[in-house]
Amino acid sequence: QVQLVESGGGLVQAGGSLRLSCAASGRTFSSYTMGWFRQAPGKEREFVAAISWSGGSTLYADSVKGRFTISRDNAKNTVYLQMNSLKPEDTAVYYCAADRQYLATRNYAYWGQGTQVTVSA
Repeated sequence: QVQLVESGGGLVQAGGSLRLSCAASGRTFSSYTMGWFRQAPGKEREFVAAISWSGGSTLYADSVKGRFTISRDNAKNTVYLQMNSLKPEDTAVYYCAADRQYLATRNYAYWGQGTQVTVSA
């Protein structure tokens, strides 16, 4: 069982930056792929980024490639999402997720409660 708690969301102007954090419980954090997803109002939840167990491999949605960076610190049981050059269309609830699949983009087993990111024009 893995419990995930996101933090770092907020209101930012277009072009600004935010860093989201996701703290995980449990002693097996380093054996999980970690992912970030988001869901905008009236839209389905979508994949944003994923990082492998070691942090050596990452995967991004085309919409955030070059602007967002996912990273992890296994010693702190934490995964991060650095978001730069934010756009109003990035506004959504952002969710952290964990799964044992390698660099999965769907069907994650464990989810956090989400953190709101709002980008004003």
